[in-house]
Amino acid sequence: MTLTTEKNGTALTVRLSGELNTLTAPELTALLNKELGGVNALTLDFAECDYVSSAGLRVLLATFKQMKAAKGNMSLANVGENFKDVLENTGLDAVFGVF
Repeated sequence: MTLTTEKNGTALTVRLSGELNTLTAPELTALLNKELGGVNALTLDFAECDYVSSAGLRVLLATFKQMKAAKGNMSLANVGENFKDVLENTGLDAVFGVF
């Protein structure tokens, strides 16, 4: 997986490329732990992400809780149909801002 970040003031966009799975989820966690200080708007861009496993969902939920505790917001952008179906079936589409 490749992660690219773009910070604009207190807004952070992370672009994911490849698969977010058991092997790569710790990489995303480490990046977010490093970059989230002072961020109140996080966008995770899934345009080039092919797959998200349950380990990836756990990272997203933990990050959502962290952002909520910091009174920030988190959204998921460019979510593919398969991932969107997973979010809808689990009810997580109502938790995350998805576009």
